[in-house]
Amino acid sequence: MHHLTALVTLLAILFYFFTSINVSRSRAKTGVKVPAMSGHPDFERAFRIQMNTLEWMPIFLPSLWLFAIYISDSGAAAIGAVWIVGRIVYFIGYSKAAAKRGPGFFIQGIAAIALWAGALGAAVLRLV
Repeated sequence: MHHLTALVTLLAILFYFFTSINVSRSRAKTGVKVPAMSGHPDFERAFRIQMNTLEWMPIFLPSLWLFAIYISDSGAAAIGAVWIVGRIVYFIGYSKAAAKRGPGFFIQGIAAIALWAGALGAAVLRLV
């Protein structure tokens, strides 16, 4: 069973849910009315954090699970936890200024690449 990977998946979804709530709170705070997608820099950054997280989920989640299946549940969970930490660092930095999003993006990007490359390598090795 892949209990640790399941836990990391749930934590990643919880983080995404948090970013969604943050967008709603930012709308109320800045006065940006639905359906507007722009209007105040603080809202726009909150919205981009949520959307960027969503954009990375289809890369992260399948890679996480394939890594867990082919290589290791605990390894996938550990790298997945690093991805979540990277997203949190990204959230904190980007919330302050767009220019401060780099370190978090780098952390989560490396974690996602590690999961994807590991899963790809394991899958290819099973073919030969």
